[in-house]
Amino acid sequence: MQDCPRCGARTRQGAPCRSPAVTGKTRCRMHGGAKGSGGQSGQANGRYRTGQHTREAKEMRRMVAELLREGAKLTERS
Repeated sequence: MQDCPRCGARTRQGAPCRSPAVTGKTRCRMHGGAKGSGGQSGQANGRYRTGQHTREAKEMRRMVAELLREGAKLTERS
């Protein structure tokens, strides 16, 4: 275990992560080495603040932008 390659990620304090890297990867299971690893999405993630970057909010902004483009095209022809 001592000789295993270590994760290349940095902690919040700026120090290198001391966890062993997943076999064949450069990151540990907590920093994205394993499939399905990483933080949870949404409010379960500690960095969730406003909800502006959720999947639903991004999709809503895309739909609104598309509607605005279609409206602009309709007024252009008149």
